[in-house]
Amino acid sequence: MKDIKPKLIKLFKEGYCTPQIAKIAKMLKEPSTTIHYNIKKLEKEGKIKTYKAVFDYKKIDEGFCAFVLISLSPDEYGDPERITKELSKHPEIESVDIITGDWELMLKVRTKNQDEYYNLVRNVISRKGIIKIKTLTSLKQIKTEFVCL
Repeated sequence: MKDIKPKLIKLFKEGYCTPQIAKIAKMLKEPSTTIHYNIKKLEKEGKIKTYKAVFDYKKIDEGFCAFVLISLSPDEYGDPERITKELSKHPEIESVDIITGDWELMLKVRTKNQDEYYNLVRNVISRKGIIKIKTLTSLKQIKTEFVCL
């Protein structure tokens, strides 16, 4: 049988997952139609943005996880959304937050290994407008996406 796991993983990471309506109906002791109607309403109202699979990242060759603190240059400080939009385009960058304190941005990055992370820093993160970065490496993830590992 054809191995399409990499294609499925890519789609699941982009949000091509759906809720298990029958399982939810059984758990809530409500009809499937009621569950389906309410889920569609939450989606239409924009309260549910997407559905996403929760992975064991080591098993899909994305086991290196780092949190990156970024300090912006004074000329970029007034419009941090511009840089965040650019950074968000890269699939290795899992989340981008504008934060307070000594740093302006925080990224969550996933790559296969330290070498791929280094290339991402060199080619994407180290750019005009970013004057300082600090990497915090995750040694072991205990909980993600509301799932204890």
